[in-house]
Amino acid sequence: ERELKVRKRFFNIIGKDEKMQTLYSLIEDLKNIETTVLITGESGTGKERIAEARHYGGLRSQGPLVKVNCSALSETLLESELFGHVKGAFTGAHDNLIGLFEATEGGSLFLDEIGELPVSIQAKLLRVLESGEIRRLGDSKTVFVDTRIITATNKDLVSEVRKGTFREDLFFRINIVQISLPPLRERKEDIPLLVDHFLKKHKIHANVKSVCPDVFKWLIKYDWPGNIRELENLIENLSVVVEKEKIDVCDLPGNICGKIMRNSNKFDENISLSDLEKQYIMDALSRMGGDKRRVAEILGISLKTLYNKIKLYGL
Repeated sequence: ERELKVRKRFFNIIGKDEKMQTLYSLIEDLKNIETTVLITGESGTGKERIAEARHYGGLRSQGPLVKVNCSALSETLLESELFGHVKGAFTGAHDNLIGLFEATEGGSLFLDEIGELPVSIQAKLLRVLESGEIRRLGDSKTVFVDTRIITATNKDLVSEVRKGTFREDLFFRINIVQISLPPLRERKEDIPLLVDHFLKKHKIHANVKSVCPDVFKWLIKYDWPGNIRELENLIENLSVVVEKEKIDVCDLPGNICGKIMRNSNKFDENISLSDLEKQYIMDALSRMGGDKRRVAEILGISLKTLYNKIKLYGL
C-alpha cells in the first residue's frame, strides 16, 4: 500500500481519498521534526486522531500525550491546569499543583479548540512556545519545560485575529505547519471504509454484520454536516436498534433519506424510482404514526396495494 500510495489506514485514521493520502505523507514528513503544528477542520472531522498520529508516529511517542479542550474549562481553572500553582496562590489552592506543561515533559500537549483560549492565557502560551519557560500561578520562579505543543481549531483564526479575540503573534507562532482536514462531504469515497470500520468497532452491541449495497447510495448522497462523528453515531445507533444481520435502507433515519429527497431537484442516476417510493412510504408511515389506512388515503392507493408495497420493500 505504501508503494502504491493507496493507504486505507494510517494509525487510527481511516481513508483512501487523495486528500487523505496527501495528509498521511505530510504527517510522515513531520514525524521527526519538532515544528509546531496547527490542525484545522470542521467539528467531527477527526482532528484528535491527527494529533495522536503526530505524537505516536514521532520522536516523542514514548512520552505522554495529554489532551485539553480549551473551551471546556473556565479561564482560571484552565490557567491552573496548564501552568500549575503553588499553595495559597488563590482561594482553594491548599497544595502545590504541577501543571500539564510540566506533566507532559518529553511528550506532547494537545490543545484542542485553541480558538477558545482566553486572551490572557494566549500571552503566556506564546512565552512557552518561544522560550520553553512557564511560571506556576503564585510563584516567582520560572521552570523550563520540554513539551511539544499541538493545537487544533474549527474556527477561522484569521478572522479571530481581525476581531481581536486571538493574538496575531500567537497565530503566526502556532501556524508554522497547518494540517487541514477535509470534511466528509469532500471525501465520500471513504464512507464504505468508515462504515465497515465502525461496524467492527461497535459489533459488541448487536448482531449487525454488514450493510446492504443500496444503503451506500443514500449515505454517499447525504452531506454529513456532523462529519465522521455523525456517521459513527449513526452506525453505532443502527448496531443497537437493528435486529437483523444487514442494515437496509428502511433502517436509515428520515433526516438522511428525507433530507436528500427534499433537496434533490434533478435526476440522479444513483437513486432508483423504487428507492424513492420506498423512502416516501417510510416517511408517510412515520408521520402518520403507522396508520396504514390514513397513509393509503394520502398516497391515493388502496390499503391492499399499500400492504403489498410494505411487504415488497420489507418495511
